Amino acid sequence: MAPTLTPPTPPPPHPGAAWDDAWRRALVAAPEAFQADRVRNLWAGTWRADGRSLPATSPVDGTAIAGPPMLGPDTARQAVRACLDQHRGWRHTPLVERKARVTAALDALDTHRDLLALLLVWEIGKPWRLARADVDRAIDGVRWYVSGIDRMAAGRAPLEGPVSNIASWNYPMSVLVHAMLVQVLAGNAVIAKTPTDGGVACLTLACALAAREGLPVSLVSGSGRELSAELVGSPEIGCVSFVGGRDTGAGIATAVTDLGKRHILEQEGLNTWGIWNFSDWPSLAAVIPKLFDYGKQRCTAYPRFVVQRSLFAEFLDAYLPAVRSVRAGHPLAVADPDDPLPELDFGPLINAAKAKELRDQVAEAVDRGAVPLHEGTLPDAAFPPGGSRDAYLAPVTLLEPPPSSPLHHAEPFGPVDTIVLVDTEAELLAAMNASNGALVATLSTDDPATYARLAPQVRAFKVGHGKPRSRGDRDELFGGFGHAWRGAFVGGELLVRAVTAGPEGERLPGNFPDYHLMP
Repeated sequence: MAPTLTPPTPPPPHPGAAWDDAWRRALVAAPEAFQADRVRNLWAGTWRADGRSLPATSPVDGTAIAGPPMLGPDTARQAVRACLDQHRGWRHTPLVERKARVTAALDALDTHRDLLALLLVWEIGKPWRLARADVDRAIDGVRWYVSGIDRMAAGRAPLEGPVSNIASWNYPMSVLVHAMLVQVLAGNAVIAKTPTDGGVACLTLACALAAREGLPVSLVSGSGRELSAELVGSPEIGCVSFVGGRDTGAGIATAVTDLGKRHILEQEGLNTWGIWNFSDWPSLAAVIPKLFDYGKQRCTAYPRFVVQRSLFAEFLDAYLPAVRSVRAGHPLAVADPDDPLPELDFGPLINAAKAKELRDQVAEAVDRGAVPLHEGTLPDAAFPPGGSRDAYLAPVTLLEPPPSSPLHHAEPFGPVDTIVLVDTEAELLAAMNASNGALVATLSTDDPATYARLAPQVRAFKVGHGKPRSRGDRDELFGGFGHAWRGAFVGGELLVRAVTAGPEGERLPGNFPDYHLMP
């Protein structure tokens, strides 16, 4: 008789890391910004209990959490005008004082680093390691700008109006807060819209700490459709910074171009990894699990592999064992309360609706001819008892998604890889350029001359040779080709130049229509 197997005991949640604990700590840390059951909006230098608070649940396990306090366009109009008033005062603040105040805000963020990270875990499902890295990148990145702002801002002046920020939910600290603080450091007041899908409590705490140091930051919540006219089209706004999808971004791009307004618009693109005349399979296998960080919910994720058909068998020998090693699960579950929080590649997706959308897209693609090569599992040992798992999706890999499938031409923004086989270099380039512009791409080939010849033909802003490319901060230029980017490029001095005025007739480097280069 076969022995009876005892299933592993699911781990408990990490002590002290419950949402209620994080919420109580936030209330103590910034009582001006939080109420007992909701967050407040910040505008005109005051935290306000206005707006309709949306219900929200954590993707981690379905726990009820604080939702965004949604404002209407009339209140947003008042907030923009008040932001302009702040801007008129702040732009004349001496740089030495701006540096001191921003540094004090960074010190406060550092003090509350773990709380900010824990809020990110609950609000957007980011594993602990990645959540702390998000906070650290924001703090360390802005400190780098403080150290170099005298040189970067020499001969430049703040804009005539404040900077408006609309960003996606996946990197609230290292993208949105980072951008806001650099914009403030450069002499501008800023107004930001919280992402509707998550991150409102983390952003609220970060802005509360900044506002205490006298920084001119405004934080409001609301529907992008309802607030766009004010946050994008208001004449008071001097620059629009947007990170998000192409559908929303296309409308904003049209509006800012028509208005002649400065803009930085980072949009989605299908980042691809090409394999051509390649043999270093161990190096590829080593990087595959890292590409699943945060469930590929990143603007620089690689969801598409374009593989030379004659190398397909060798590619699978390297790829499949690597993807099977990817670890997904509850981001706060531990086997032993004395152990550190788990080292996961990713936890849940942003919400159950996104997980269902991807499951449906995978099923539809298979029905239409895609070949399923891998479907991962979510082991019970990676979850504490109880709680919803609806937002979780294990890695999936499909071969040859049909052209009718969104997985063929669009970024899935989740742990779904697709593989396309090609026979010629022309097919390789066509497949790598499927989305008419991307932020990053990689080409793995043994021959440097082949890389040098093909890489410039890939429609991505950064093309790596056998290695993934990242977004980059600090002194590394970042942008995109085609529809993946509109407006000024950023990184280091260029980020400061994008939100300051320089010599008359200055042309900002960026992806602008030829007829409308920004002064």
